[in-house]
Amino acid sequence: MYILSKLSVFAVAVLQVLLVDGAPTSFEDLKTSELDRRGVMSACVSTTNKRLFQLNENTQYFAGTNACLRINLTVLKTGYKVARVWGFNTQNDPSQRPYDNYFQVLNSSGQYFNHNPQNGISRLDYAVAAAQKKGIQLILPLLNNWDDLGGINTYTNVYGGSHNDFYTNTAAQTAYKNYIKFIVNRYKSSSAIFSWELCNEPRCSGCNPSIITKWASDISAYIKSLDPNHMVSLGDEGWLTSTSANTVPNYEQSYAYTGYEGVDFQANLVIKTLDYGTFHMYPKDWGYNYTWGNTWIEQHNAIGKALNKPILLEEFGVPDWEDRLGIGQAWENTVLTKTSIAGDLIWQFATKFPSGANPFDNYAVYWNTTELNILGNKHAKEMTAKWPAATL
Repeated sequence: MYILSKLSVFAVAVLQVLLVDGAPTSFEDLKTSELDRRGVMSACVSTTNKRLFQLNENTQYFAGTNACLRINLTVLKTGYKVARVWGFNTQNDPSQRPYDNYFQVLNSSGQYFNHNPQNGISRLDYAVAAAQKKGIQLILPLLNNWDDLGGINTYTNVYGGSHNDFYTNTAAQTAYKNYIKFIVNRYKSSSAIFSWELCNEPRCSGCNPSIITKWASDISAYIKSLDPNHMVSLGDEGWLTSTSANTVPNYEQSYAYTGYEGVDFQANLVIKTLDYGTFHMYPKDWGYNYTWGNTWIEQHNAIGKALNKPILLEEFGVPDWEDRLGIGQAWENTVLTKTSIAGDLIWQFATKFPSGANPFDNYAVYWNTTELNILGNKHAKEMTAKWPAATL
């Protein structure tokens, strides 16, 4: 999901996430954490069922949350096992946003990583260390398609070309790989990493989908060369093309199936260095009715079954609060009872700002509400209790 630009002011998403309850507060804690001393394994594709994951050495289904806004360890009380938090934050000119946190600067002077303990990479250090101590697994996207918190355009602003040129721009790709190396090498020893993710919702609108497929193959292979012990995913929305016409039920010729956004979910899932597939779901934003979401879920499950790989419903949300509970329950029930989708992550569990509910994200689900009790607590328990076999 794209984040409204105003949210960059509140870039505490990945910066203050999980920072309570005696969490580690230094980068050194990543190297000496209690979890690592006990030898707890990082998440991986299950050795007994290739369509599911192992978390803490147990093959299981799971529910989780996105966490691009400020949350804390009350997430543990929901039963969520996985959180997706931003591993990117790039600026071209930090002086234009003096109150923001950022991890990287790209401009005509070069590429710099921000080690300032007040607003730099140490903020992400704290989040990873806290998750590691508490046994929460993190999905870390390393790039954003959207402009919020420094997306693809922070690269093209410096290295030239349009947004779509990014994927084939040699200089931009060199800089992106430098950032990947910086982040992956920093955290690859942590058992808190569920997976590295190439990009949040990559798009190349109007492009041949082969461009992103080639890029995903190259970048995922590069990450595996740095860290063969953690999973890698693309982070895409799951757009389909005619490639899937004979694989999925109820295939149709409409926006989500045309490949217009330059992504072919099925072709990308074939890439050996991508461990699992992701898809997102915002029917209203895409011009579909809410019930279509159930079809979208079952279609991606069918592709996962055909290719024998895990599938993660990585983002889903309903902007209309009066519909959120009923529609959300229906979608979660489809995942739970009609598919072998390995896990789902709601958009998004959040705690309220001091002034009240977050005014910039009308999809958020808040602590101590009926919505979270049912869409969060209840569903997480049901997913964990589901018999760990992919039969659908």
